[in-house]
Amino acid sequence: MINIIVVFPKPEDGKAIKNLLVRNGFEVTAVCTSGAQVMTVVDGIEYGIVICGYKFNDMLYSQLYECLPANIEMLLIASRMKLHDCTEKDILSVEMPLKVYDLINTIEMVMQSINRKRKKLKGRPQKRNPKEQAVIDKAKKVLMERNNMSEEEAHRYIQKNSMDSGTNMVETAQMVLDIMH
Repeated sequence: MINIIVVFPKPEDGKAIKNLLVRNGFEVTAVCTSGAQVMTVVDGIEYGIVICGYKFNDMLYSQLYECLPANIEMLLIASRMKLHDCTEKDILSVEMPLKVYDLINTIEMVMQSINRKRKKLKGRPQKRNPKEQAVIDKAKKVLMERNNMSEEEAHRYIQKNSMDSGTNMVETAQMVLDIMH
């Protein structure tokens, strides 16, 4: 799920944006009035969008942007003059006076972008820690010595048995070591 956090200095502005989003099928995680509140909310959120104004009770949007984790996108709602001052390239914006379809389309575009990033990260091979890699390397070495396999053949053997048995490669490598010793 992609969390949406709305932050405006006036609570009524934040609630109005929240209601607009809810009416258009979005789920809003929180409505905040300060950057500090946002930082508390985003702590532990996997992916999200902060929809905000230019200035909060305790900081500017740019200061909040610098504090946000990389997996949280920012959508700035401000006047043309304020948006002209926005120098950060990764911040999307919607100009005031607010047009509902502009806001909704921009949010949908950001959500699609986040989902693409998610899928790309999910498809990447997992990085193994040195201990796990050592177990796999040791099992490959044993297979190479005892069965006259090349390193590639040993790797494919562990990989195939891992897929066939439904276990990860580290567990399969450990089983190879247990059987061979």
